[in-house]
Amino acid sequence: MSEEKNLPAVKAEEAHGAVEVAEPIPDPGLEPHEPRITDIDPKAADRVERQVSTMFGLATVLVLGSCVAYFAIPRDSTLVFGPLSGNANNMVMGLCIGLALFLIGAGAIQWAKKLMVDEEISEERHAAHSSPEQIAEITEAFKQGTAESGFGRRKMIRNSLIGAMGALGLPAIVFLRDLGPLPGRSLYNTIWAKGIRVVNDVTDRPIKPSDLVVGQLVNAAPANLAPLQEENPTEYQNAKAKASVIVVRIKPSEIRTKPGRENWGIDGILCYSKICTHVGCPISLYEQTTHHVLCPCHQSTFDLSDSAKVVFGPAARPLPQLPLAVDSEGYLVAQSGFTEPVGPSFFERG
Repeated sequence: MSEEKNLPAVKAEEAHGAVEVAEPIPDPGLEPHEPRITDIDPKAADRVERQVSTMFGLATVLVLGSCVAYFAIPRDSTLVFGPLSGNANNMVMGLCIGLALFLIGAGAIQWAKKLMVDEEISEERHAAHSSPEQIAEITEAFKQGTAESGFGRRKMIRNSLIGAMGALGLPAIVFLRDLGPLPGRSLYNTIWAKGIRVVNDVTDRPIKPSDLVVGQLVNAAPANLAPLQEENPTEYQNAKAKASVIVVRIKPSEIRTKPGRENWGIDGILCYSKICTHVGCPISLYEQTTHHVLCPCHQSTFDLSDSAKVVFGPAARPLPQLPLAVDSEGYLVAQSGFTEPVGPSFFERG
């Protein structure tokens, strides 16, 4: 007991399970409010208002300038600054938009520091949730703050800010042009057409039914694809990405033919798009015993003996099938193009 009496007051109270916490720092209070020059001089306030409005106005001009630069400056022109150089079109547009954002931010700061009501307030800490009275008080304080900000009263600042912020949307609209021309109906069609021969994708050699044995799968392409490689390399890549196919030979007795496709194969030889209907990966991982072909990207699996229907994975549609025939020289040819778009979905298709 004697030791407990010698403990400080707080320690003794801790020993009995009750602790009284004293305020460690007295309330310092608030320093006397010092009015700003804009609070006492209307001319100074008007001068700041003009400055802020000028910043917002210049921001609008710069945003418009970025749109003009997009069309006016050639895409292949460059700007050189000593050892540095860059694409003139991109640099001018970037500088215009960057400076516009800077001016909007600087103007907003100047407005808040010099013109909005400058009052220092304090409040006691309270529970995390708000009572109905507090909600009403906060709502009223917000309305009061809106009024004191001068947003409704200082029309020059308000209108110039609205103009600058609205103009920022213009580059987003104008720069959408860089996405290129709309695809139109090009996504619906490939270069396959009636009478186009099926050729080996590696050797460009036309394929005869006798070239394939049961269980074999061959990567193939249309015969009119190869000439594009020298004529138009870009168009060649686009065409190949949609027109590549796989040709497989299955025992006719193991094929489950979809109604309307009875004459789309030749003695068990079937042709399907090589492009996965999930996200467009090329597929050719073939399991001979099950007639399943696997996409290596996300493991979508298609049954080639049953109209390439999906048996596993995220793909939502079967692989499109290309109708086959044999020409007068005995080579495999297309009866027509694909009867549905190849590859993954797109917006117009749904």
